Amino acid sequence: MQQYNGKSKEEFVHGVFSAIAHRYDLMNTTLSFNRDKYWRRFAVSQTGLQPGGVALDVACGTGMLSIELARVAGKTGRVIGLDFCESMLAQAVRNIEKTPYKNNIELVQGNAMSLPFADNTFDCATIGFALRNVPDVAGCIAEMRRVVRPGGRVVSLELAKPSAPVFKQLYYLYFDQLVPLLGKLGVGKDGPYRWLPNSLKMFPHQSVVRDIFTQVGLRDAVYHELTGGIVAVHVGTK
Repeated sequence: MQQYNGKSKEEFVHGVFSAIAHRYDLMNTTLSFNRDKYWRRFAVSQTGLQPGGVALDVACGTGMLSIELARVAGKTGRVIGLDFCESMLAQAVRNIEKTPYKNNIELVQGNAMSLPFADNTFDCATIGFALRNVPDVAGCIAEMRRVVRPGGRVVSLELAKPSAPVFKQLYYLYFDQLVPLLGKLGVGKDGPYRWLPNSLKMFPHQSVVRDIFTQVGLRDAVYHELTGGIVAVHVGTK
């Protein structure tokens, strides 16, 4: 098993997100130039979720994608947000309390690699900016597929690797040099936002992730590149 500062990937990632939970949403909005809201809306639009539906948000973090799912599912719908980091879930509770959907979202502490739900439970399952942090990408997608009903969709919103010349160079300059600096200024620690560019470098290209969706048994797997290809939304149907 690959080690990260002497820890497993799971332990390391838990430490990273525990350290930044209190500033996570602010930093996301700042570092994405406020595009993160649009990205989440687009991802949820790809789920096929209908009013009254039941959705799972895996590695829900501070609950922002769960809230967007709940907005679409409406007052008669239900969303379960799952995360393994207590600090992120605590922030999610605070975020959800400010919305009209606090009675429609349930938060569960659990592991994305072993979802504590029966087969064919949800109309859709999402994961936002977390697939690159799991120890086994294919295993996580397979678990999401397992808990989605036949005809339901698995959707991932994740950082991607842009290919356009010049833009690509500028993006990686920003990501490698400025993001860690802004992250340090934002949360007062150097390490967590150095993990961000490193985690993207180790993560497969969006075309490879699409192939993984297919390999675990999801049909019609596609991906949509947003904002010049700096993020990708992957969609597959069970």
